[in-house]
Amino acid sequence: MDSAALALGREALLLALEVSAPPLLAALVVGAAVGVLQAATQVQEPSIPVLPRAAAVLGAAFLAGPWIGARLVRFASSALELALGAGR
Repeated sequence: MDSAALALGREALLLALEVSAPPLLAALVVGAAVGVLQAATQVQEPSIPVLPRAAAVLGAAFLAGPWIGARLVRFASSALELALGAGR
């Protein structure tokens, strides 16, 4: 049981990293692009990159939503199978 719980915890941490990657990478790419654009135009207003980053995160979450949902359902299913199997 202990090894199964450790494996489940490890899988949960890896899943958290996997499902958070698309929005985080979108924010990173858009933030870097806006930063380069701000440096090139010498406009150093800190509020400018907020809206493009937020739009990129929402867009990435919308596009990756079905994949994220499928991964979460698959993990929940395996966790429930493990919990129900251990209770017998």
